[in-house]
Amino acid sequence: MILRIRIILDVESDVFRDLEIDHKASLEELHLAIAQSFGFAGNEMASFYRSNSQWEQGEELPIIDMGIGDTSHENTPLDAIFSEQNHHLIYVYDFLALWTFFVEVMEVAEPAPGMSYPHLVFATGEVPEEAPEKTFEGTGQNPQDDFEDLDQNDDSHLDSYY
Repeated sequence: MILRIRIILDVESDVFRDLEIDHKASLEELHLAIAQSFGFAGNEMASFYRSNSQWEQGEELPIIDMGIGDTSHENTPLDAIFSEQNHHLIYVYDFLALWTFFVEVMEVAEPAPGMSYPHLVFATGEVPEEAPEKTFEGTGQNPQDDFEDLDQNDDSHLDSYY
């Protein structure tokens, strides 16, 4: 079986790629296929996140073991990640630039005879020179307000530390 996957770059213009990849391919293989299809070398830190149809970010599926308790999913086969109920992921490439992609399994099909996978089926749009600036939603309050309430000379909060 192969998975037909659409990967959409989170930018204002339409930039996406359609890939076909074997359902037994690893998450690391998907990472490399996505990176290369958008013109990246694939050598930057990256991670996948579970998502839903509203593209809400869920559990991280790291592809590198950082040694901080998260288990690496680099060798996890795609058929263990995607299911009929869960066919969305968010992919973040280059943690400094935060290139963000929406990944969706569009179809499951039989492999074509003689075709090697992964296979880029369709590409549209140009990748911008730089990743778009991200805006992060917070509580709606100004974070600076939290610091203005602190007395810069008050060290009483350190007593419990010592």
